[in-house]
Amino acid sequence: MSAAFKTVALIGRYKSRDVAEPLRLLGRFLRDNGRAVVVESDTAQEAGVDDFPVDDHAGIGARADLAVVLGGDGSMLSTARALAASGVPLVGINQGRLGFMTDIALGAMTDTMASILAGHYTLEPRTMLATEVSRGGDRLVATIALNDTVVGKGASGRLIELIVQIDGQFLYDLRSDGLIIATPTGSTAYALSSGGPIIQPTVPAFALVPISPHTLSNRPIAVADSCTVEVTLKQGSDAQLQCDGQPQIDLVERDRVTVRRAPHTLKLIHPSGYGYYAMLREKLHWSENPL
Repeated sequence: MSAAFKTVALIGRYKSRDVAEPLRLLGRFLRDNGRAVVVESDTAQEAGVDDFPVDDHAGIGARADLAVVLGGDGSMLSTARALAASGVPLVGINQGRLGFMTDIALGAMTDTMASILAGHYTLEPRTMLATEVSRGGDRLVATIALNDTVVGKGASGRLIELIVQIDGQFLYDLRSDGLIIATPTGSTAYALSSGGPIIQPTVPAFALVPISPHTLSNRPIAVADSCTVEVTLKQGSDAQLQCDGQPQIDLVERDRVTVRRAPHTLKLIHPSGYGYYAMLREKLHWSENPL
């Protein structure tokens, strides 16, 4: 095996004890093959694993050459937000359901990792979003997301009204349940279920997808990822901002949400034989006989 990825971090699904056995198995395999292993501190505590050194995300970002995530897409999203700025690449082992970003089947974990350690993999950059919220002259939120930024209605169920601008140019006055701004990675998530397009990961674009628009002519639109998207809450008593499904802040009228391409990308490792379109066919059950 090659000397690539000398230090490998293992990160498990949040508050899951089911990750303990595969984590120990993979950690011992990596250690037997000459790799230093470090386990993310919350993962080690929740899973009850004390076989390896532990560190937090900041420490992992400073010392690891590769992070292996055992979980589903939610685990990959949270790890991406924590590690993208450090440049540590990620690979996912699927313990979730669909797993658009977790390429490795649990049963093939050690064989696939052996191939990756031997240099048989591809490295793919994934665009991320930088989102800010301003109220008056104050910046209240600054965060990043891999999938999407969503300005949505709250618990009242009432429509909200949004003024949407692209690079300072007026796009539309949108009355809807909200608006999704998705990266190509996020185009197969909430945006897809809301009628948005699937965007191949290397396409430099964002998808703007209205959620249940009041006017049916408000359709999804793809814009260059060099654009700056500004969304101003014109009307809505309990609107909320979410990034990658995580609540960020309750919005009030005249709040402005600014979304642009983040300065860094996520580095995603794919095992040998990975194909994007084959993944779509498998996850979305294309080409299956419905009878």
